Amino acid sequence: MNETRNDADARMVYVTCPDRETARTIASALVEHHEAACVNIVPGLESVYRWRGKVEIDEELLLLIKTRAARVADVQARVESLHPDELPEVVAVRLCDGSKGYLDWLDQQTTPQ
Repeated sequence: MNETRNDADARMVYVTCPDRETARTIASALVEHHEAACVNIVPGLESVYRWRGKVEIDEELLLLIKTRAARVADVQARVESLHPDELPEVVAVRLCDGSKGYLDWLDQQTTPQ
């Protein structure tokens, strides 16, 4: 990594989506509303999980959502309002390191206008 920030409150939020249309809709809304600086859409995900007592296997897409801690609740609310699943996966993890320039940009992009 290049120069890093110790005070970063950056987060990566993981969300799975059933199809590309849903993934693009959520990603675009998050960026448009400054709730995320960037969202990567990763195809080719296969999820195995138990739902209502039955093991399910689904092909999905993964959203990698870059945001700040202060915006995670907004990200979750937006995902829940646009996602077709009854219980969408929304999991946030702290980014403990990164380039100063990128983290500064992330902060700027996730500040409400």
